[in-house]
Amino acid sequence: MLYQIYDFHQTALVPWRVLGDLTRSFISHPFVPASYTHFGRSVAAGLEVMEAATRQRGKPEWDVASVVVDGEAQSVSRHVVSRLPFCELARFRREGASPDDPKVLLAAPMSGHHATLLRGTVEALVADHEVYVTDWIDARGVAVEDGAFGIEDYIGYLLKFLRKLGPDLHAIAVCQPAPLVLSAVALLAAARDPAQPRTMTLMGGPVDPAAAPTRVTELADTRSLDWFEKSVLTRVPAYYPGAGRRVYPGFLQLGGFISMNASRHFDAHLKMFRHLVQGDGDSADAHRRFYDEYLAVMDVPAEYYLETIDRVFQRRLLPSGEMTWRGLPVEPSAIERTALLTVEGELDDISAPGQTLAAHALCDGLASSQKHDLLQKGVGHYGIFNGRRWREGIKPAIGDFIRRHG
Repeated sequence: MLYQIYDFHQTALVPWRVLGDLTRSFISHPFVPASYTHFGRSVAAGLEVMEAATRQRGKPEWDVASVVVDGEAQSVSRHVVSRLPFCELARFRREGASPDDPKVLLAAPMSGHHATLLRGTVEALVADHEVYVTDWIDARGVAVEDGAFGIEDYIGYLLKFLRKLGPDLHAIAVCQPAPLVLSAVALLAAARDPAQPRTMTLMGGPVDPAAAPTRVTELADTRSLDWFEKSVLTRVPAYYPGAGRRVYPGFLQLGGFISMNASRHFDAHLKMFRHLVQGDGDSADAHRRFYDEYLAVMDVPAEYYLETIDRVFQRRLLPSGEMTWRGLPVEPSAIERTALLTVEGELDDISAPGQTLAAHALCDGLASSQKHDLLQKGVGHYGIFNGRRWREGIKPAIGDFIRRHG
């Protein structure tokens, strides 16, 4: 019922958004005298901010059409190389790419946002890498007949992709899948599988959430699994392809994202209002681009959500040595060939510094020369894989690490 109420609310807002858009178009028209007044600009700006804050967004396009290399623009192609019920494995390759460009598997989080949130990550990497991305499918679009999807399924997908692309491959996990990528690599190492990647980069992920508590870990610790199941899960309505599937819906996740930094988001929309009133179109456009991506969310399978809380945050199975995959023990100490790099942001309030670094102690089969860590000063969670610090500091360090151990 929760899902239907939300959709009804969004539908009820449509006439008001249309009316607001018509009013904004009228009051902004150059033939209307009010458009030249502070009052007129303020009304138009307020209506635009309201529309941007309440509009439902679908999955954004990747829009990685070209990349600049040595001052020249080179076109980038996207091609789906593998399709599974819950994921498309997409390849990004630039025109004229060198055969020596390292292959990278970029494991995107299944945490509410679409994989397109990593657009900036892909744009930077594809300049000198062949990039493969796990492009997860919105759970409301996956039929119930395709089965459940939990943590072991995520690891299973990773193993399929690693074997398909290996062995000359480098794995990168962004945020949530860090412990799962580590688990997949450990399973390959224990089996002496030739598909073991040459390097593994874990970026801002909860390998050991207890190493540095945050509001996210505190929420997981103070609520029972039963509370999460009863409070935030619902079923997909009949008018979607995934009708009847239990999910953690995107709109609830978005509410959680925003509540963690409500004042920051309010200030951002207030700044957009001021930019529009002042006629600063460039700053307003930057705001729109960010929130068009940030406010686009997807439903997550209920099994995956609950198992993440239970196995990653509450019981901490990986750092406690109790993690298993389909009956097999997951032993990071078995990793001997895959070099490790951990990347953390000094101001990360989601996966705080220390949570990802914990992977070094678990991978005690690696020599010290195979283990590296990077703590990027002055960046929060999203700054680890997007923005200027990512492009100028973190990405070059990852590239050097990959080539050194490739």
